[in-house]
Amino acid sequence: MREEIVNNTADPGLYSLSEANTEAASERKLSKSMLAWLKTVLPPIAAFVIFIGGWELFCRLADMKPYLLPKPTDIVRAASENAGNLWVSVYTTITEAVLGFLLSVVLGVGFAILLASSKLVERSVYPYAIILQTIPIVAVAPIIVIWFGAGTNAIVIIAFLIGFFPMLSNTLIGLNSTDHNMKNLFYLYNASPLQSMFRLRLPSALPYIVAGLKISCTLAVIGAIVGEYIAGIGGGQGGLGYAITVAASRLRTAYLFACGFSASLLGICFFLLVNAFSKWMLSSWHESEMNSPEG
Repeated sequence: MREEIVNNTADPGLYSLSEANTEAASERKLSKSMLAWLKTVLPPIAAFVIFIGGWELFCRLADMKPYLLPKPTDIVRAASENAGNLWVSVYTTITEAVLGFLLSVVLGVGFAILLASSKLVERSVYPYAIILQTIPIVAVAPIIVIWFGAGTNAIVIIAFLIGFFPMLSNTLIGLNSTDHNMKNLFYLYNASPLQSMFRLRLPSALPYIVAGLKISCTLAVIGAIVGEYIAGIGGGQGGLGYAITVAASRLRTAYLFACGFSASLLGICFFLLVNAFSKWMLSSWHESEMNSPEG
């Protein structure tokens, strides 16, 4: 009997059966994940195709003039015919938006740490940050142009101002939301204020900082384009804001739509990059990403 058991356990057919079951299980898991991915992706793609097709059909049936409402094919044609100029405009706007975004992140987090370090400083300075946020950027932009001159410097400052307050506000909320029990524990171990800030409060505020990043990254694109309207320089190095202004003045509506869609795609790409960064940073320890169906 013992020899039969040994022979059965040593039977290569059993190993092949186990491997087949494992492969079948992995294939089922892969098919389920593929099905879930298709359920996520197909509805928006179908809605997009229906929308574009309906737009094209409406313009053809209604015989719309291209300068009033161009067809999607007209927009694609205008983008391809002006691909060189469009890419230069997109690259210029990317540069300005990234610089403004990075500046808002560094200064926003830095000022939030400064305010969170002292309740007296927070009560004294934070109201003025709120007042600064409530002032329309269009009203402040001429002063920025006078101080920094027209061009990239003024545009970056405008993009920074639009994205600064979300970073400051979210980071400050996160720093003030640290668990009091953990604060008491650090106090019992005689941790210095700097140790409590950088080893406890700042790591616990990361989800709030990431939320601020998601807001600020798209606002930086908007700020760069608004800055180009007001303080942009022309010529062959103008950004999307300048390209939109020129296209509108010349009734090049198809190219105007192409510039607008390029700005929208730019904002979406910024958001997706920041979202991927947040998943990489938080997925291993924070519930907001660990329980996410996408992660």
